[in-house]
Amino acid sequence: MSELAAPLTMSLAAVVQHLQVLETAGIVRSEKVGRVRTCRIEPEALRAGESWLGRQRTTWETRLDDLGDFLAEPGPSEGTTS
Repeated sequence: MSELAAPLTMSLAAVVQHLQVLETAGIVRSEKVGRVRTCRIEPEALRAGESWLGRQRTTWETRLDDLGDFLAEPGPSEGTTS
């Protein structure tokens, strides 16, 4: 864990807390042998998260495109002459 924390600008305790959250979510698995705790990423859990994020991205891109189209349309007083 200390190797993971070394390049980060947070304390070892903060890194441990983050890893505990990831472990609870099933994204990371850790194992303690003696005084050494090793962590590894669970690729299948990451793939599931990536898939969910991809679906969300598609949904939000469509919604934002629709909003852009709506905002680009002339309003009731625009585009008409009296």
